[in-house]
This record gives sequence, C-alpha cells and structure tokens, in this order.
Amino acid sequence: MIKVFRQSAIRIEDNGVIIYFDPFKIEEKLGDATYIFITHEHYDHYDKASIENLVNENTKLVVPECLKDINYDKIIVKPNEEYELGNVTFKTIRAYNTNKDYHPKDKNYVGYLVTLNDKTYYIMGDTDVIDEALDVKCDILFIPIGGKYTMDYKEAANYVNKIRPKKVIPIHYGSIVGDISLGEDFLKLIDKDIEVELHIREEML
Repeated sequence: MIKVFRQSAIRIEDNGVIIYFDPFKIEEKLGDATYIFITHEHYDHYDKASIENLVNENTKLVVPECLKDINYDKIIVKPNEEYELGNVTFKTIRAYNTNKDYHPKDKNYVGYLVTLNDKTYYIMGDTDVIDEALDVKCDILFIPIGGKYTMDYKEAANYVNKIRPKKVIPIHYGSIVGDISLGEDFLKLIDKDIEVELHIREEML
C-alpha cells in the first residue's frame, strides 16, 4: 500500500513493514514506522516534528552523512552503496542539481532504490536528471516534477519514458513549488503503457 502526503513524503506498507520517506507535516501521532529514510537535510525532507510522530522504540532511520549527528537509532549512508535491513535491501543513488545550486553534488545527497518483497521502488530525492539515474530499473518510480529546485515536469516525463518503470508517481509539487496542475500536465506526456498515479490532490494541501 502506497500513500503520498505533501511534497515528497511517502509511506509504503507491505507485509507488516512500514517505510516512510522524507516525512513532512505529518501531524498525527502514528508511531508506526519500521524504517524512515531521509534523502537530505532541507526542512521539507527532514522534518523533526513528523519524525517524532512516526517513530517507536524499534524504528530505525536511514540518513545521509549530512544528518550523521541526529539522535536516533540510525544507519548513515553514502551514495553508490548497497545495504540490507532485515528483509529490505536498498541501494543509494546520488541526487543533485546539474544547472542550479540548491543540491550540490558534493553534498552527497541520495535517492533510494529499495527492494521489498520482490518490488523495487526508486525514490529519487531532490535531483535533476543525472547520469547516475539513467540505467535504473524499478517497478515503481517516485519522481520530483515541480521545477526550480528539481527537474521540471517535462524533464521528468522524458526520463520516465526512457527508463520505463511499471508505475510512476510524481511528487515534489503542488505546495512549496509547482502548481497542483503539474500532475495532469506530467500525465499527458507519459507513454500510455506506463501506469501513472496522481496522489497529490488539491484537498490535501
């Protein structure tokens, strides 16, 4: 089961494992996270209040080096490495800008290619289309489309049509940057044999 909240906040539940990615403005005290993955330290991706509402005594965080000093049970990751957490395996893929300065390559921000129960999810993080992502194979892709801080919806659609996931879910639009209508604009550019799910809706924001 997949749920997208605001911005890039994602919840995936499969066979009792609950994973959150970049939780943001989650105000309900849920305490149900098995793992929480953070891509980088910007406020809309590393939201301390949301994390506090999700953790329990067994939750483990997965964080890049920029967050190595946070006081949680954690694994600190670097780009281009492979890791294993119980029945979850994942690879880190760089996330950075190619023509702007918001997410420099030398910060070692990451996206995550996560395999859980024979499904592979690629959560890209805040990134442009980069060489390191061109050969990724995944079942479900979460891709930023808002522009300004990341690739825009046209660049995102072109990338999707190249790597051809089974399903794509656009994120990182509709609130801080990028009009809510970008989801529909993105959908129109995706090849018809690739499934698109639009989770971010006006009533969520």
